[in-house]
Amino acid sequence: MMESLHEAINAIEKKWDSLRLLVVGDVMLDQYIWGEVGRISPEAPVPVVRTTHRSEQPGGAANVAMNMARMGAQTLLAGFTGGDQDERTLIGCLASNGIVPLLVTCKGFPTITKLRIIGGRQQMLRLDSERQAERNPAEYSALLDRVLAELPHCHAVVLSDYAKGVLNADVCQQIIKAARRLDIPVLVDPKGTDFSRYRGATTVCPNLGELSLALHMSGLNLTSILTAAEEMVRDLDLEFLVATLSEEGLALVRPGNRLMVPAVARQVFDVSGAGDTVIATMALCLASQLKPEIGAQLANLAAGVVVGKVGTVPVERHELLAALAPDVALHAADKVVTRQELVSRCGFWRANGERIVFANGCFDLLHVGHISLLEQSRRAGDRLIVAINSDASVSALKGPSRPIVGERERARVLAALAAVDAVVVFNEPTPLELIVATRPDVLAKGGDYDIESVVGAREVQSWGGQVKIIPTVEGYSTTRLIAKGAGI
Repeated sequence: MMESLHEAINAIEKKWDSLRLLVVGDVMLDQYIWGEVGRISPEAPVPVVRTTHRSEQPGGAANVAMNMARMGAQTLLAGFTGGDQDERTLIGCLASNGIVPLLVTCKGFPTITKLRIIGGRQQMLRLDSERQAERNPAEYSALLDRVLAELPHCHAVVLSDYAKGVLNADVCQQIIKAARRLDIPVLVDPKGTDFSRYRGATTVCPNLGELSLALHMSGLNLTSILTAAEEMVRDLDLEFLVATLSEEGLALVRPGNRLMVPAVARQVFDVSGAGDTVIATMALCLASQLKPEIGAQLANLAAGVVVGKVGTVPVERHELLAALAPDVALHAADKVVTRQELVSRCGFWRANGERIVFANGCFDLLHVGHISLLEQSRRAGDRLIVAINSDASVSALKGPSRPIVGERERARVLAALAAVDAVVVFNEPTPLELIVATRPDVLAKGGDYDIESVVGAREVQSWGGQVKIIPTVEGYSTTRLIAKGAGI
C-alpha cells in the first residue's frame, strides 16, 4: 500500500488545481499517421500502411506540460519554435488544453516535429524535422526574460532537456539559481553525459541508460550504478535523484539512502512519453509539498498508465486516481468523504467511464440484510456511494433512543466493506440534495418500495438513470436486533 495515501489523494483532488507550474525546454510537435498493415510492398520488402487518419499532439517539453495540465495544474511552457505552420498547430493544441505558451520564434529554425507512422498498434517509421544548433544570443535572452518574469508566480519549474539546443549551461544555471532564491523546486529531465549544467537543481530524473552514461558506467549492474548516483547527488548539490528503471520501476536516491518502487504490472504498448509523465507527476507532488517518496510512488503509477497507451499521450488525473483505487479499497478512512469531496470524486469516476450507484439509509447496527443490499447494489455498476443519515437525522426518523451507533462509527464500518467505494453523511431528512449533486447512474433502494415512492427516483430517471429496488432479506432488521439484545 502507498505510504501516506490520504495525503496523496488530498493533494490530487484538492491542491493540484491551484498549482501554477512552468516547463522550459525543447518543445516539439508529435504527428501521427495511423493505419493498418495488410501486405508487403511489391516495390521493396517493407509493409504497406493503409492510412485511416492523422493526428497531432504536443511532444517533448510540451508533452510534460500536457501531463501537468491534464492532471489539473495551470501550466506555462517556454521554448523555441519556428514561426511556421507547425508552430501554429502546436499553439492551437496548447491553447485547447489551457497551456500558456511563452515561445520564442527562431529565425532559420523549423519547429521540431516527429512524424510517426503507426500500423495497427506498432510504430513502423519515424521522420524527424529539426535543425540542431545554438540559436543567437538575442533569442536566448528573450527566452530567459520570459521565464524569469513568470518564475516568482510559479510553484515549481521543470527543465525538459531533449538536447535540441534550448537548455545550454547558461540557461540552466540562470533558471536554477533564480528558482533557488525563490525557494521554488527545480526538476530536470536530463540529456547528455555531463549533468554539471544542472548543478543546484532539486532533482534530476534520468532513465537508467542516461544515468549510466552520465556516470560512465554503461554495462555495470544496477546496484553499482545507484551507489554511484548517491555520489552524484552530493557532487551536483541535488536534494535527491529519481531514476526510471523500465521494468524495474523507479529508484529515489539520496546519499546513504534509496527507495525502490517496483513497476506496476501492465501491458506495455508504447514507452514514449513515460519519462515526461514521471517528471510532471513529481513536479506536481513537490509543488503541493508532498514528500519525494510519495511523489515517486505516484509517478510510478502514472507511468504505468501511460505505457499502456499508443503514442505520446499524457496521463489524466482521473486515470491516476483510478490506479490508486486498489490502495483506497484497503484503506477505509479514505472512503469517508465530505459532500464536496464526493462530488469531485464522482467527476473523476465519470471521466473514467465508470457507472455510479447510489444507496442510502441509516445503517444502524449493520446486519446481513444491509450487506446483501450493498453487495447487490454494487453489482449494478462500477462504483457504490453509500449516503447515511446523520445522528440528528436518525433521531428525527427513529426516535431519541437512536442511533445505537454514532455516524462516524457507522461511516467507518461501511467504508471497510469491499463493495463500498465512498461513504458520506447527510443531515437533511432525505438524500435528495446529494442525489442531485452526484447524478448517479443507478439509484438503489432496499425494501418494499415501488419506484414512484423512492426519493430521487424522478430526478435520476430525468437524466437517463435507473432506479433499482432490491428485495430485503427476511428476518433481519435493526429493530429486531435491538429487541433481541434487550431480551424482548
